[in-house]
Amino acid sequence: MLREFSLADLITLGNASCGTASIFLALSYASEHEVGYLWVSFALLPVALILDFFDGYVARWRRAQSMLGPDLDSLSDIVSFGVAPAVLAWALGMRGGLDMAVLIFFVACGISRLARYNATAAELTEETSGKVKYYEGTPIPTSIVLVIVLVIAFSQGAVGANFWFGSVEILGMGWHPLSTMYFLSGCAMISGTLKIPKP
Repeated sequence: MLREFSLADLITLGNASCGTASIFLALSYASEHEVGYLWVSFALLPVALILDFFDGYVARWRRAQSMLGPDLDSLSDIVSFGVAPAVLAWALGMRGGLDMAVLIFFVACGISRLARYNATAAELTEETSGKVKYYEGTPIPTSIVLVIVLVIAFSQGAVGANFWFGSVEILGMGWHPLSTMYFLSGCAMISGTLKIPKP
């Protein structure tokens, strides 16, 4: 099977590898409280983002997009920009019942958004350029903004019990209002009216 992978596919797998490593390191931080794990976990996601941008350019440059390419890209993005940001939020203290419901919603929205893109990409592609004209909903890599917010919060010691806006309990379940940013990001990803021109 490895023989079927193009250079772009291998770069895409690098994206997925960065996301997976980020998840493992975030979980290690949650159990061992070793700050170094967390910083590396944070740092791997911008690397994943660079690889995500780069794989498309390589495929076009080599004019060799494989049959597996689009699905590999989507599955890798789910790991790096869906699951990893959610796990980071959990590792930093968004562990209340409602927090986890919001984080699960966010990941589900990311999966749904990528499934919709894969299903509709052909009809949204321009015949002249061969490119998709626009994105429906925000692309899942925009979740890197959420990670940046977490980095700032962590650098200021505003995590766990000290998250900005504090925490509340609703129906016996904990909720950090800051987790609302994940809810809004999820809603933006699955929006059918929000159309963003594709560069």
